[in-house]
Amino acid sequence: MRLLLGIILLLVTCVVEGRDGDGIMASAPLPRDTVKVREISRLRETIRGLDRTEDDYIEPQHYEFTVMMQMTRTFENFVLSSNGQSISLAPDGLTKVGPFFGWRWFFFGYTFDIKNLNFSNGGLRKQFDLSIYSSQVGIDLYYRRSGSDYKIRDVKLGDDIDGDIFEGMPFAGVNVGITGVNAYYIFNHKHFSYPAAFSQSTCQKISCGSWMAGVGYTHNTLDLDYQRLQRDLDERMKAGQTVRLDSGMLFNSIKYSDFMLSGGYAYNWVFAKNWLFCASGQLAVSYKTSYGKLADEKNGFDIGKFNPDVIGRFGVIYNNVKWYVGASIIMRTNNYRTSRFTANNAFGSVNAYIGYNFMLKKKYRNK
Repeated sequence: MRLLLGIILLLVTCVVEGRDGDGIMASAPLPRDTVKVREISRLRETIRGLDRTEDDYIEPQHYEFTVMMQMTRTFENFVLSSNGQSISLAPDGLTKVGPFFGWRWFFFGYTFDIKNLNFSNGGLRKQFDLSIYSSQVGIDLYYRRSGSDYKIRDVKLGDDIDGDIFEGMPFAGVNVGITGVNAYYIFNHKHFSYPAAFSQSTCQKISCGSWMAGVGYTHNTLDLDYQRLQRDLDERMKAGQTVRLDSGMLFNSIKYSDFMLSGGYAYNWVFAKNWLFCASGQLAVSYKTSYGKLADEKNGFDIGKFNPDVIGRFGVIYNNVKWYVGASIIMRTNNYRTSRFTANNAFGSVNAYIGYNFMLKKKYRNK
């Protein structure tokens, strides 16, 4: 993951260097160097084209640097079901807060869990989320490991079993892992700005929307200690009573890959001066192939391996170019279905932030 992050930062650095530079003149004495410089110039022009907008609709960033304070609340829910039985598990939400420093497309910072002010994970979930927003193309990278702090939130095991007795019961026998990347193209990028709503780097002047299309890939792992689950449930039952779990829930480990095509629409509503509300939704059709040994799992291509997933983004922000304040919600679903069982995972974050831009760019200093 550190290597992947390093490669990403290197690529973004190349992009950033090409955004506001003066260009490179092809004046090298050697023909080979001249060709190389021209190739670099063409590459930079192509990259710049990804971020071109129309000023009548979008106000570009005026400043080189920004400082920001952000609070993030994460949430997650996991539902396992089979033949009428279902168990819903979710950890307690984490609240993190921390400072950030930004330079153009970069944001550096660290958020601290306000309940555990240390650098040790202590068995809790691990997560890394990175979203790159340009006018034309967006990229999402995410890495999540659930940890051991799940609690049972809702149980349906049959009409003769009262599910309320299990609510809030800790269960450390499930681990969910997701590693993935999602890239999407914004068609109306000259008039519609995703960065205005989610990276605070531009300002939307006129209400506008855009269709989007994307591709993605995720690698998923699901570990379940079903013997521990059976034992923990039985301990909550009355003396002499036991829970009989459906055979579809009796597995230990599953690994599967997810190939995704998505499409959706996003709209920026400028409801007052310097104010913006954005709503965005993408519906993804995912083809999931399993590496686990599951009974009744079909080999080869099967229409039943297609599953729907959803990506949603919502944000509200006040931005007068100099300073900004706002909030956003980003959520995703990851669904897996076989002839034996279904596993539905929903996760995301709620962010609130306030920031200040400083050091005007050269072209804005004399205005």
